[in-house]
Amino acid sequence: MARENPSWGEGRIANELLLKVGLRVSPRTIRKYLPKLPATPVGRLRGDQRWSTFLKNHARAIIACDFCVVATATLRILYVFVVMEHGSRRIIHVNVTAHPTAAWTLRQLREAIPSDHTYRFITHDRDAVFSTGFDVSVAGPGLEVIKTPVQSPKANSLCERLIGTLRRECLDWIVPLTEEHLRKTLCSWSPHHNRGRPHSCLGPGIPDPPKFPSAFAAP
Repeated sequence: MARENPSWGEGRIANELLLKVGLRVSPRTIRKYLPKLPATPVGRLRGDQRWSTFLKNHARAIIACDFCVVATATLRILYVFVVMEHGSRRIIHVNVTAHPTAAWTLRQLREAIPSDHTYRFITHDRDAVFSTGFDVSVAGPGLEVIKTPVQSPKANSLCERLIGTLRRECLDWIVPLTEEHLRKTLCSWSPHHNRGRPHSCLGPGIPDPPKFPSAFAAP
């Protein structure tokens, strides 16, 4: 049952067994017999590298993307799509839609990734919008798509952390009125994240530092 439904956890399987077969089994018992998921995307990493080692070795060549959900003042559900660089933590694209389709998402990536890019990998989770056809369209010369393992949000932890920061520092402080209101808010916050907010993981540093030294910088 777990192999045929990789998105099901022990709780869902326990409920399926109880309601459809009449067997009452503890989720903790089911957990003991669940197949072990691979720690890394099978067939994607070179040699015997761990996922964390792969990310460190290729940080400057990796971009990641993900969605988060936002409710407006009228309780309309909107989807925020973000694309970021792993090495610099820089947001390279952000947009909003009420209907996240594969075609819309593909168009956003084409706008975000320049033709003369130096990226080698793009990572995303296994959301339905990232279909096989989507991956084929994204992949091209010098760019390889890597899907994170099932039920492994930590495999895309930097993008998940970015979305957490976006919520804590921006979205939790406003109630967007419309899709355009949310889009303008995100377009205002992104430059602050890239050029005004210090990131401790960078040393501390700024993802997109100014080209000229600050007049207030220490000599």
